[in-house]
Amino acid sequence: MVHIIIAVVITAVVAILLTYVASNAHFKKVSDEKIGSAEDRARAIIDEAVKAAETKKREALLEVKEESIKTKNELDKEIKDRRSEIQRNERRVEQKEFNLDKKLEAIERREQSFAAKEEEIKRQKAEVAKLNEERIQELERISGLTSEQAKEYLLKTVEEDVKLDTAKLIKEMEHQAKEEAGKKAKEYVVNAIQKCAADHVAETTISVVQLPNDEMKGRIIGREGRNIRTLETMTGVDLIIDDTPEAVILSGFDPIRREVARIALEKLIVDGRIHPARIEEMVEKAQKEVENMIREEGEAATLEVGVHGIHPELVRLLGRMKFRTSYGQNALKHSIEVAQLSGLLAAEIGVDVRIAKRAGLLHDIGKSVDHEMEGSHIQLGVELCRKFKESATVINAVEAHHGDVEPESLIACLVQAADTISAARPGARRETLETYSNRLKKLEDITNSFKGVDKSFAVQAGREVRIMVVPEQISDADMVLLARDVSKQIEAELEYPGQIKVNVIRESRVTDYAK
Repeated sequence: MVHIIIAVVITAVVAILLTYVASNAHFKKVSDEKIGSAEDRARAIIDEAVKAAETKKREALLEVKEESIKTKNELDKEIKDRRSEIQRNERRVEQKEFNLDKKLEAIERREQSFAAKEEEIKRQKAEVAKLNEERIQELERISGLTSEQAKEYLLKTVEEDVKLDTAKLIKEMEHQAKEEAGKKAKEYVVNAIQKCAADHVAETTISVVQLPNDEMKGRIIGREGRNIRTLETMTGVDLIIDDTPEAVILSGFDPIRREVARIALEKLIVDGRIHPARIEEMVEKAQKEVENMIREEGEAATLEVGVHGIHPELVRLLGRMKFRTSYGQNALKHSIEVAQLSGLLAAEIGVDVRIAKRAGLLHDIGKSVDHEMEGSHIQLGVELCRKFKESATVINAVEAHHGDVEPESLIACLVQAADTISAARPGARRETLETYSNRLKKLEDITNSFKGVDKSFAVQAGREVRIMVVPEQISDADMVLLARDVSKQIEAELEYPGQIKVNVIRESRVTDYAK
């Protein structure tokens, strides 16, 4: 406000000076007469400017006071709210302190009670020890022997009597244990097989897509074959369009690519707009759909088996095994079956069922990447399990399930057995009954062709051959060589999954008759 007053005053003074100078230059005489009136006007202007400045000053002060009052009210309200909150917190803290004091009192009372009970127990122990000592002293007095002398005398008396009986008992128990172990093992395996039934599929390298009409074939081929070329390039699958009515055949050895091509082609047929840009879009959608399907299949497998906590990448690789087959047996179904069998066998013999199922489910995980990476499915599976921090037991089970390394736990042995059961039962793998029978017959023919073999039997679905030899022609040393020669010839002449056990049996009999 002071600045306004000064500005007004300066303006007035300048105006007066200018008026004075101008008047002095041209109308000096007239100016002298009007000086009085100019000074009066200047004083009036100055008075008016001072009044305006005072008014503005008062208004500014009022505004400042109102703002100050408003700010003070807000601060008072905030302080009041904070005091209320602090009071509430203080009440809660006081209540908690009160509850804590009550709990501490209760704990102190319990400690006092425990201390009293402990003293009572110590007193009773001392009484028992004293009574036991008195009993021993009384027995020594009655028998005339110390406790050590009595013990030595009893041991000497009994030792000779029980020596022979102990030896007989040990021999009988060993024999009985071997018989029971064999029976139990067979019983466990049979029970596990009967409780687990899995479906199987045949290995294929083609997929058939049905068309609404034959006119759709021309649209799929496109002008100068551009549509079919784009689809084959994007998916890596061959499209065979022949005389088959209302059908297109997709051919490819990679089942995942074939599934992507099938889904993309079906979407294109439903959409009706078939051109290279649309084909690329549909193939991308189909790839995402197949990837989701792979993840869902892996999660479904873990839920079905009841195994949790597997790394998401291992779950995804499990899902990829749905599209992988071995000898016509679906790899994912086989892994689920092995997991179930391993769990059932583990429950029968009392080992950890969860670890057994986990090892069974992951035993063939290497097959999900063995067509992309170098190495056997066992080596790849071990690397994957180590990479995703699986336990040493699971890793050893994966590494030992084909006998490449020695199993280090019962679980590894169970996975071996479950894998053999799943793969060896007739019908599990793509093999007709005639082919299966011919393989068993060929196996027996090979073994019967060796000199000194009396008869042979292919058992356990062709996974074992038992050879009975003529004892006069084959000695114990010859049996080792015979088993090796038979194994080599089987490897050279037969094709079979897994391994075949060659069991050579030499039995000598002496017969006489009482007349």
